[in-house]
Amino acid sequence: MRWVLAAAFGLSLAGVAATASAQPKGEARAAIVQKLVDCRKIADGAARLACYDDTAAALDQAEAKGDIVVVDRDQARKVRRQAFGFSLPSISLFEKGETQEELENVSGVVQAARQNGMGQWIIKLEDGAVWAQIDSNEVSRTPKPGMPVKIRRASLGSFLMTVGNQRAFRARRTE
Repeated sequence: MRWVLAAAFGLSLAGVAATASAQPKGEARAAIVQKLVDCRKIADGAARLACYDDTAAALDQAEAKGDIVVVDRDQARKVRRQAFGFSLPSISLFEKGETQEELENVSGVVQAARQNGMGQWIIKLEDGAVWAQIDSNEVSRTPKPGMPVKIRRASLGSFLMTVGNQRAFRARRTE
């Protein structure tokens, strides 16, 4: 078991070392991670191992308490997809180590739909996202649960929503 843990830890260190050079300028790395990386600089093998052991224990404890959150690339992509339609400057945290992947569109399924007092549609998708119509385009068929939805980026930061095979209307993400 100890060898399995050591191998896993070694692989994670290799990943940390590989991404160290990909660290964007101006973005500070978490102190505990930097301390872990700095252990490599210790020449004495026993002292280096002790440094790794102490820092790994501190990292494990920080993650357990929620002071550090470890996210893999697939989880980061999922967060970016869930945030589609929101203007979040801190979302760049989830783009480290990969090219800027700009989402141009997302698809979903209507969970619920209703009209507001001005006759515009408020549509909740099965993933929990809520979009509100912001133009006066008429929607010919009432959006119903189970209908497919496609939302795509439009000009000037706006979005176009298509429900079923109907004509698109401008929408903005509210939740």
